[in-house]
Amino acid sequence: MKITTPFAIGGWSLVSTAAIRQWMGTLDYRVDFGDPEVDPVHPRFRGAKIYVFWHENILMPLYLRGHSNISMLLSRHADANILDRVARMMGFGVVRGSTFRGGSVALRELAERAAVGNLTITPDGPRGPRRRLAPGCVFLASTLGIPIVAMGLGYDRPWRFGTWDRFALPRPWSRARGMVSRAITVPPDLDRDGLEVYRQGIESLLTHLSDAAEAWANAGDRRPGQQRVRKEPSRVAFRTAAEPGGPGVALGEELARHGLPLAEPRAAA
Repeated sequence: MKITTPFAIGGWSLVSTAAIRQWMGTLDYRVDFGDPEVDPVHPRFRGAKIYVFWHENILMPLYLRGHSNISMLLSRHADANILDRVARMMGFGVVRGSTFRGGSVALRELAERAAVGNLTITPDGPRGPRRRLAPGCVFLASTLGIPIVAMGLGYDRPWRFGTWDRFALPRPWSRARGMVSRAITVPPDLDRDGLEVYRQGIESLLTHLSDAAEAWANAGDRRPGQQRVRKEPSRVAFRTAAEPGGPGVALGEELARHGLPLAEPRAAA
């Protein structure tokens, strides 16, 4: 059944927001940061970032990092209307559109938001294929001069929906784990081959981090760099996201840190 009327969308949004807050509030959250300062709640956070994670795990960042000066890119499709309302209620900004398909208005708005805040994208949404990274986030990072942070997220034996993304619903009072990359610098003005090299690299990294987070959640062991995290607003990101950030790291350097290869650009014809 499609939910299309403003009254129905508003009602379901209120119910969904309350349910997310109660349900996700029962979990044990721990994260292994490549660099803790990429977290917008960190006191030394500086410079806007583009956070990417797979669509199936949207509940974790949606719950934990509201009110942290982050705008979320959502499809204009009617299926995203409730998520739009929920994201706003949880403390996120929202931009509706696409970076490629009819997205000139969305791109301008994203550029305006990025001048003073962070962006977040589920790069395999809104309809898949699952864990296939669309190049929009790389295009944005290259165009706007903002680094990408890959967030691999996982739960301990979650329930899975029969949706295209196999949406993950964590079990109450279970473990939620995150593996977060350092800020990855994307060169400006990438051509088509360059975009594809970075698309493949970010996809490989994000899949690797997601698999590692799921394995960590299932095992329940400790990691040397783990940090317990909780739902909290950022006290600094509304001021410091507009300041110059650190230089970030090259994609090849971050991939090598995890034992992953960097794709070679295609040879010129």
